[in-house]
Amino acid sequence: MVNISDSGGKHASQEMEQFLPGDGLGGNNKYKIQPRKDAEQAVTPSDYDPFAARDNEHATTDNETLTHLLKASLGTGILSMPIAFMYSGIIMGIFATILTAFICTHCSYVLVKCGHKLYYRTRRTRMSFAEIAEVSFQNGPKWCRGFAPIAKFSILFGLFLTYFGTCSVYTVIVAKNFEQVMEHWLGYQLSLRLLISCLLIPLILLSWIPNLKYLAPVSMIANVFMGLGLGITFYYLVMDLPPIESRGFAHVSTLPAFFSITIFAMEAIGVVMPLENNMKNPQHFLGICGVLSQGMSGVTLIYMFLGFLGYLRYGDETAESITLNLPVHEWPAQAVKVLIALAVFCTFGLQFYVCLEIVWDSIKDKCTKRPTLVNYVLRTVLVTAAVVLAVSVPTIAPFMGLIGAFCFSILGLIFPVLIELVTHWDTGFGSYNWIVWKNIVIAICGLAALTFGSMSSLKDIINLYTAEPLESST
Repeated sequence: MVNISDSGGKHASQEMEQFLPGDGLGGNNKYKIQPRKDAEQAVTPSDYDPFAARDNEHATTDNETLTHLLKASLGTGILSMPIAFMYSGIIMGIFATILTAFICTHCSYVLVKCGHKLYYRTRRTRMSFAEIAEVSFQNGPKWCRGFAPIAKFSILFGLFLTYFGTCSVYTVIVAKNFEQVMEHWLGYQLSLRLLISCLLIPLILLSWIPNLKYLAPVSMIANVFMGLGLGITFYYLVMDLPPIESRGFAHVSTLPAFFSITIFAMEAIGVVMPLENNMKNPQHFLGICGVLSQGMSGVTLIYMFLGFLGYLRYGDETAESITLNLPVHEWPAQAVKVLIALAVFCTFGLQFYVCLEIVWDSIKDKCTKRPTLVNYVLRTVLVTAAVVLAVSVPTIAPFMGLIGAFCFSILGLIFPVLIELVTHWDTGFGSYNWIVWKNIVIAICGLAALTFGSMSSLKDIINLYTAEPLESST
């Protein structure tokens, strides 16, 4: 682990490290004696450029980062948008989707922005989500410095638990989609656990892709598969559309259910910092026309169109996943299942990268003899563990819904605003403390998502275990 306890912006050492050769622009090695700065003076961007100092052997371009971001946000949760619109109403759903996307994007923006500010303070070139939380608390007001280790551990534990479980769920989703198609054509029942086991070797090979640079083509393929699957789905949705007046415009009582579904479908806070850390030009991640804004704008439009058309087409008969409304015996509907299964399979690598980075960062300093071998052994072990969990508990999805409701609402909404408050504690919160009021609103949304998302997941778990005995007895 890197010792960052003394790397705060106010107390950072600023003596000999400023006069080492090669620190000048363009490789200028001239020494220039400068007066020692006051210990309480903050580091300014003119003193140090973390982006120029960053050394990425396999840096990703803006387009490759955009591809990863799209794949991270366009997961299987998008298939639940029609039922989310059923909960919100067809008109209310449009505005609520925009609001939810804005909040999720803003929290990601806040996290990266605070990271960039802390780069200058600590003279570091990159940090993970957990490290940003730890460093911000360490350099914040005295009352919160003791919480720095707790913040870091909570984020690491929550991210690993969520994304490792997501990898297991993805394995089950891929196997179930192939199972439905194969049983339709073969005419007899297959073992779901056997199909999950057959995915072990392909998933291990996928996990061996060394970095995000080489994983970008896989994400592009996943986007193509998902795009084709959604394209066929849209074909079914636009057929025989009823008049818009036949659907409810706004449903206030069930609006919390809409937000819980949409937040967990859109949220990709775990991959934001890994993507930024691997960029060739990290500054391009933010901004009005930055990678984050471009990616989330496109994702929001797709979510709105699918939710709007899905609910307009099927109304109160809208299923939890829109693919369940498609005619089972038609080959285009079968193609949707195969394409989505392939898209989810390709997405496994990006979700797995978050788990790998967390574990590898905790042990890499102890693996100095054969780090590459240890890294690939770790990849193999983690993938095997995820598949074994999926084989042992094929009904893991409702449990991961509960974990996701708990973790994503805290990690994706509450922690970023806490980090922003602590990071800006010394510099102020703007006119009329608008940053504080804005973050209070986001925190309330996060608590609401936590409450209603957990209740919905608990209901799914109860339904799962009360329905199974009935099915087995028939």
